[in-house]
Amino acid sequence: MTNPPHPIPDAAPPAEPSAGPLAGRREWTALAVLMLPLLLVSMDVSVLYFAIPQISADLEPSGTQQLWIFDVYAFVLAGLLMTMGSIGDRIGRRRLLLVGAAAFGAASLVAAYANSPETLIAARAVLGIGGATLMPSTLAMIRTLFTDPGQRSKAIGMWSAVMTGGVALGSVMSGVLVEHFWWGSVFLVNLPAMVLLLVLGPFLLPESRNPSPGRFDLLSVPLSMAAVLPVIYGIKEIPSEGWNVRYVVSVTVGLLFAALFVHRQRTAESPMLPPALFRGRGFTPAVVLNLLSSFAMLGSAYFTTQYLQSVLGKSSMEAALWALLPTVLVGVAAPVAARLVQRGVDRAYVVAGGFVFAACGFGMLTVAGTDSMWLVLAAAGVIASGIVTVMSQMMDLALGTVPAQQAGTASSVLETGAEFGGALGMALLGSIGTAVYRHEMPASASAGARETLGAALAEAQRLPSGAGESLVGVAREAFTSGMQAAAVAGTLLLVGAAVLASVTLRRVRVRAPECAGTDLAPAAPTHSRH
Repeated sequence: MTNPPHPIPDAAPPAEPSAGPLAGRREWTALAVLMLPLLLVSMDVSVLYFAIPQISADLEPSGTQQLWIFDVYAFVLAGLLMTMGSIGDRIGRRRLLLVGAAAFGAASLVAAYANSPETLIAARAVLGIGGATLMPSTLAMIRTLFTDPGQRSKAIGMWSAVMTGGVALGSVMSGVLVEHFWWGSVFLVNLPAMVLLLVLGPFLLPESRNPSPGRFDLLSVPLSMAAVLPVIYGIKEIPSEGWNVRYVVSVTVGLLFAALFVHRQRTAESPMLPPALFRGRGFTPAVVLNLLSSFAMLGSAYFTTQYLQSVLGKSSMEAALWALLPTVLVGVAAPVAARLVQRGVDRAYVVAGGFVFAACGFGMLTVAGTDSMWLVLAAAGVIASGIVTVMSQMMDLALGTVPAQQAGTASSVLETGAEFGGALGMALLGSIGTAVYRHEMPASASAGARETLGAALAEAQRLPSGAGESLVGVAREAFTSGMQAAAVAGTLLLVGAAVLASVTLRRVRVRAPECAGTDLAPAAPTHSRH
């Protein structure tokens, strides 16, 4: 993007970075404490995978209530990310973090002992509120704790790896706990980490906020939720229900509110999202490229998880354990990318390389058959490694190109974009796979069997053995063909993203590091290293 004719401080081209004060043992200990709630917040996205059957037997929710038990957490979290990021910049990120930890812990306790579907839905909604305070606060506080660009890049790499691994770990943790305890135990595991954060946070984490944020724009809160929630809901349902008019209308309504929200941000005296944030060179490309990386990550997971269960016939627990294997590579990708950037490799080429590497993973999926477990797992690992490389660098760039006092807002924009990207990936790639599946299924199959692989497998169990086996074989072949077609689309998208990254990020540098004290409110304690 081009800078405006008369640059303002937030939009000025970032300066050449120089080494800031090095973080010591206290800062790295604080980061470890921050990683615990982050891990649990990400795990809560998938922690109900194995608990739902027990919950259904115990609380007897209706079909609609069961959907809300599962989805309300992600919806509330996505809808409030921007609001909570802006609030954290105003009242203090540590304060918001601790309030969110208390709410998350209390809601976890209520959810564990819920005696009705309504209580569990309400508790999950409060968990979403708590998660919305924790995610942008943990990322924004890295900006305060680590002013040295190299150390900050390493810390953000760890943040990205924990966030990605938590989603995969959540389903496994759910299976282990439900197998040995009751379903409420999947929520009780949150309590020790939240208590630890509440005890150690006031001592280890410096308070930081925008010293002159202006008045909080209350109207932007409902506008942002009205923009995010209908779009997320609509595109989230499209893969399973198809392009139903209801979901298209939902997305359209959300986009209309998004236009109103953007207009409000441009005209309000103290907007929730300052427009100058997007004029800074590097921030908007970072948001867009991070969205594309989430698109690829969740879009590929939509197929690989079903492949392990429905094509290979693994149990849910077996599939979850096998799905952990590709995450091993994730822990290596982000540190390697950070080291390359520190050694002078242009970030544009590192990010483009991450996209190309992930594209190779999609390319591997294009040749997978119905008995290619190791190829699919390897492809998932290659995709995850490439995408985490991109994500860690985009988070580092986005936080490094904005003023430290707006770190919370910047973090929330990144994470909201990631929510959109993930939902779009599942919707669009899922739609491609579904269209190919339906085309490949024979006309003699029932309407249900032609819709989804799961329905075909369920119907096969009711048929005579020979006919059932034939239907299963055809359905698995059709699903694999759909995965291959979606992988071709994913490959092309990521190659395009690599080109976009190499053009938009070339020679983009982060801001000169600021002492954490520059964005501390006057009454906030000064960090010990200064």
